[in-house]
Amino acid sequence: MSVINYAVRHLSVKHIVVCGHYNCGGVKAAMQSADLGILNPWLRNIRDVYRLHRQELDAIEEPNARFNRLVELNVQEQCINVIKTAAVQQSYVGKGYPVVHGWVYDLYTGNLIDLKIDFEGILHNIQEIYDLTGQGLMKKKDDQ
Repeated sequence: MSVINYAVRHLSVKHIVVCGHYNCGGVKAAMQSADLGILNPWLRNIRDVYRLHRQELDAIEEPNARFNRLVELNVQEQCINVIKTAAVQQSYVGKGYPVVHGWVYDLYTGNLIDLKIDFEGILHNIQEIYDLTGQGLMKKKDDQ
C-alpha cells in the first residue's frame, strides 16, 4: 500500500492496473482445503473472495471455468481494495484520477482481458461506508 500511496500522492499517477492471470497457482491453491503454512494468510484473501462470490462460483460446474472466474473476481476485489485507500479516494475526488483498471492475462492465448470494472460506480457505491475524504457515512449520520 505504501507504493500506491507514493505513486498517487507524489507521482500523480493517472492509472493503476491490477492484473491477474489465468492458471494462477495461488488462486488454485486457495481453492483447495489444505494447510499451506506461511501461505495461509495470503490465500485467506483469495478464499474471502470465494466466500463473497460463493453462489456464483458454485453454480459454475466446469472446474476450469470456475477457476478462471475466481481469478477474475479476485482481480475485481483487489481493485476494490485499491479504491478503498485514502490516497486513491482523495486524489480522485480532488483531481479526477487515478482510475483503477482490472485486467487478466491469458497465458495460453497471450490476450490481455480488460474486465471493464466500473471504477466510478464502485467508488460511488462504497464511498458512504469506506469514505476517507470526509464526505461519507459519518457526515451523513452527524447531519441527522
